[in-house]
Parts: sequence; C-alpha cells; structure tokens
Amino acid sequence: MKATSTLVGRALQHEREKKLRKATILAALTGIALTVPASAESLPTRQPHLGTRTIPILHAQGLAFRDLNRDGQVEPYEDWRLPPPRRAADLLSRMRPDEKIGQMVHGSLYTTGDDYIVANASQEILDKHVTAMITRLAATPAKLAAANNGLQAIAERGRLGIPLSLSSDPRNQLEGVAGASVAAGGFTAFPDPLGFAAIGDARLTRRSADIVRREYKAVGIRIALSPQADIATEPRWPRIDGTFGSNPALAAQMVGAYVAGIQGGADGIGPDSVAAVVKHWVGYGAAADQGFDSHNYYGRFSAVTQTALPRHVIPFQAAFTAHVAAVMPMYSLPKQLHDAERHSIRTAAGFSRYLLTDLLRHRYHFTGLVLSDWGITNDCHETCRVGAKPGAEPNWSDFSPAWGVEDLAEEDRFAKGVDAGIEQFGGTTRVDALMAALRDGKIAQAQVDRAVLKVLTQTFALGLFEDPYVDPDTAAKLVGNADFLAEAQRTQARSIVLLQANRGLFPLSRATHRRLFLRGLAPQPFAALGFTIVDRPNQADAAIVRLAAPHQLLHPNFAAGRVQHEGALDFQPGDPDLEAVRKIASTTPVIAIVHLDRPAILTSLRPYTAMLAGDFGATDAAVADALTGIVRPEGRLPFELPSSMAAVEKQRPDLPDDSVAPLYPVGFRAVVPTPKINRRASR
Repeated sequence: MKATSTLVGRALQHEREKKLRKATILAALTGIALTVPASAESLPTRQPHLGTRTIPILHAQGLAFRDLNRDGQVEPYEDWRLPPPRRAADLLSRMRPDEKIGQMVHGSLYTTGDDYIVANASQEILDKHVTAMITRLAATPAKLAAANNGLQAIAERGRLGIPLSLSSDPRNQLEGVAGASVAAGGFTAFPDPLGFAAIGDARLTRRSADIVRREYKAVGIRIALSPQADIATEPRWPRIDGTFGSNPALAAQMVGAYVAGIQGGADGIGPDSVAAVVKHWVGYGAAADQGFDSHNYYGRFSAVTQTALPRHVIPFQAAFTAHVAAVMPMYSLPKQLHDAERHSIRTAAGFSRYLLTDLLRHRYHFTGLVLSDWGITNDCHETCRVGAKPGAEPNWSDFSPAWGVEDLAEEDRFAKGVDAGIEQFGGTTRVDALMAALRDGKIAQAQVDRAVLKVLTQTFALGLFEDPYVDPDTAAKLVGNADFLAEAQRTQARSIVLLQANRGLFPLSRATHRRLFLRGLAPQPFAALGFTIVDRPNQADAAIVRLAAPHQLLHPNFAAGRVQHEGALDFQPGDPDLEAVRKIASTTPVIAIVHLDRPAILTSLRPYTAMLAGDFGATDAAVADALTGIVRPEGRLPFELPSSMAAVEKQRPDLPDDSVAPLYPVGFRAVVPTPKINRRASR
C-alpha cells in the first residue's frame, strides 16, 4: 500500500511538473519573435548525426537522441524533432537563475601559444555556466578544430549539457588588428570588405562569404562577428577597412550578400549556418573629433545627426531583410541625436533605449539577438580615460568603452544595458554583477527569460545540441584549400583599382619591361612570370613600389590607439616612402600600389608615378597578376580620395564623399584599353 501511494505521489508530482513546464513554455513564447527560418517550425524526421563524448545516447521509436541531462528520458529540449523555439522554452523552464544568467554573457577564451588555457575555460563554462565565447586562437585549422572540440567536451559535463557557441572576429583577410580582426593564418585570405565593394559583385560577395562559412564551421566556429555595415563617412576613421565603403546603397548590397552567404541562405539560421552579427548599430562611421575611434575615450563620440542617420541605417536594413541572426551596437556616444521627446542621447549606443528599442526594434523591426560590443560594462578607471602613464605599457585589461555611464556601478551598467535592449553582453563573464542586478530588482526575471530564450533558440537552430564536434582532418583538408586560395587571389587582383594607367606600362609585358626594380614586394611572383629582378632602379625598365596609406601614431598610450591608423591622410614632407618614389622616378618609370585602408591623399605622390593603383588587401602574387593582365583589375573606388587635408577638415563626418574637389571621386577607375591576357604558361 505504501509503495502504491509513493508511485501515485510520484505520478502526481510528475504531472504537476509537466504542467508547470508547459505554462512556462507558453509564457516564454508569448511575444517572442525569433530570427530562425520558417522551416524551423516544421518537424524534422531525418535522423541527424549525434556527436558525443560522455553524454549517453537514448533510443526511442527507432531514433537516437542525446540524453543531455542524463535522466534516461527524451525530454522536449533533447528532441530534435521539435522546432527550436519549443526546445528552447522547455530548456528555459529547467534552468536555475545562475544558469540563465550565464547565457547572457559572451566571454573571451584565453590562450597560451597555440592552445587554450583549459583551466580558465573550465571555470567559465562549468562554474559560471557561460556557453558563448569568442576565440582568437591562432593555430592550424586541425589544431584549432581539436582545441574547440576539447572545449565542447568540457561543456558536456554541465548539468544540462548545453553546448558552446564559439564566435570569432573576421579571420579571412591578410592582416589582423587587435580588437577588430585576426590574421588569416591557415584560413583563406580574401581582400578586405572594401575590395568586395570595389568589385561591386553581390554574387561574388555571397560566394566568398559561403567559403568563410564552410571554413568557420569546419573548425567549430558558429558565430561570425561580422559583417561591418558601418558607412565610412569620416575619412580619418581607423576602421574603414572593415566596411564596404561610403556608398550606402552599394554597402547594402554587399552586407545583404555577405549575410546570405555566411548564414547559408537569406531566410535565417539553420544547422548549416554560421550566425552573422551585423555591426555596429548605428552611426559608428561618423566618427567625431578628427575621426578618432570610439574604442578610446578621446574618440568616444559619433557625429551622426538626425538628418544623416537614415543613410547609415540602409546597410543594416539589408541585413535585416536577409534575416541576420544578431546586431551589435556601436561603442560611440551619438552627441547630436535625440529621442522622440527631443531628449539628447547621453550614453553610448549599448545603453540607449532610443537606439536599441525605439529604433532597432520598433521602427526597423529587428527580431534577432542584440549582442553588445566587448567590455561595455567594465570599470573605466583613470588609465581608460587618459591612457597609460609615460613608460608604462597600455593594457587591454584597462579597456572599457562605458561612455556616458563610466561613473555607475558595474551592476547598474548591466541593468541599464538590459533596460536599453541588450540580451547578451560581449567580452565579460561577470555573472556575479548581472545576478546582483536581478537579485536587487534592477532587472526583471521576465527580461532575463526573454533574453535567454532568444540565445537558446539560436543555439538549437544551429544544431549544436545534436553535434557540437568537428573533424580536425576535414578541417585540415577544407580550410585554405587550393581552390579556395586560387579564388581568393583572383578576387584580390580583381579588386585593385587603377587610378592612373600608362598605356605603355599596362599590362606589364616581358617584351617591353623585362627588367623590374621592386620596393616593398617579394621578387618571386614576378620572377615566376619571366621578369628579371634588378637591384637598382637605373637598371630597370620599370619600378614597382608598394606603399601603406599615410597615418600617424598619435595615442600610443592607449591599447587601441597604439594599433589604429589615425591622423593625417597625406604624405608629410620628408616621408620616407614619398622620398623613395621621388628618387626612383628620377631614373625609372614608377608603378605605385597604395594599400587603401583609409582614403589616402595622393596629391603629392601622383606627379612621380607613371602608373598609380590602390589595393584593399592583396598578396604580392595578386598584384603581379593584376599588373600583368593575368587577372583584370576591375575595382572602382569604394570611397573618394580627397585632394588635401584642408578639404578633409571641412567635410562633414556624417555624410559620405563630401570633400571639396576630391582628387579621385567615389566609383573612379582609370579608363584603359582591355589588356591582352597573359598566360600562366610563362611561369
């Protein structure tokens, strides 16, 4: 009798728990819009591959499921036949408050050499319940895949078996800048986004983004902290090279194509997707104060105005149309914007309810996740505001772009961010401060549940709950394979912009210019084409010189300022590169190639060049292909090149291409006859 009573009691308790979970699911789903494909609502019937290390596999009705919570039953959140929102709501109902809070932060993985600091990662994942992390690990594709698998094996040990969602800054370009991108290493290196804008082919952009998707997915990266949809309206701004230029309509085409490529389609994310995070909402490119970047206290303001703002929104709307998974707000504080009640915006975008809720959600109807940029809730101490002391090394640990809320307590910065519309905080694992804000009533449980539901839904949609693991051998074969590299090199060459073309020099031919003098280029690509490389300019038929766009190091005492290209855009008197070109030109025709990471002023350089071109990230081999006509350089300027610094200083930082009498207008390309294509057989 006692046994029967116990069984009945257990049955009643189980029924009550089911009803409670159902009520929680319905409550959580109410009013939630999610950026997942409509097809996600249909019930899949095909058995997915299950990847596991220690999680048991359950079998029911001839199908297999991962027993994530190890209770011997197929719970709704473990059932891959159910749509992601349903599974997310069920999992939400099973989570403790600390587990929910862990979903609202997006941490940073620490590395040593070519591996992670595993003890640190274990603490973040298992003790703090953090399951979203950025990886900046620079390793071979196989090593990176294996290291990411090791992290997923740690996550398996969590109470509910929630997998990691690993993110990365852009990796598929030649150079990396701390806080913005990672050098390609073994990944396929395309030109910077400016190069795709220079070509202007949306299909090419989508195909290239699809290659990025396949490479990321092969190593276990499932969130791309890109594309950068900012409009490059202030030519001195250091982050122009990550944008698609200054033309809002062209940038919109490129952004939409990139999102569709990296997410594997334009209808939302699924198991084959890498979730895209479009950034930085909105007006980041309209940098105030000489174009200084808002990573830094001295550059914290955006000059975007109410009248110019709609132009800056245009590329984001293309991302929304392509159902981008997430949006990242800018660091900047827009000092010239006001809300509907004409109140000035007094905080950075990540703390602005007007920008994140009134505009992003209500006016522009974005339904995906809002992920803050990195470190916005950190304390901004003296070093953050004035830089490191003379002789001291600036440190990223002092970094905090909490503009407008620097003097609030950390707990209150979290609360203000949540109230504005942030659902996940990047670059922090301070779950204690976020939990304190919940405990103290500064944020509501409903706000937490809505945010966590959105995060979980995207993780389910990506298929990570079924198989978070990757094959290192496949990664080694796929990432940076010969076909990808060949396409990338062709794209680099195509993106080069001819600004001044000499009919006698282009395309370079061994018949007329066999002997070349090179400065800033490796000899091998040209030697392989049959050219003779000489040691002195006066021995050459032509000289090819590669130059960086002019820049200054104005703030070496700031962690970001020391790696960013700031200041003047023109070659200053006595500049070593300018003097070298002038000297070479006295004896030999000069072909100058300038890397246009910003809109360089070439007025003083042009008189010494017989031919002038700009690149947006190209190997020396790609330059050789373009100059010899193996690949036709077809780029058009994605921004104007001003004629003087005086013109730059008079232009409006929030409007594109508005300097007086630019040396080269936006969209410019020198008119040259179609070259006779050389053949690689000469190599």
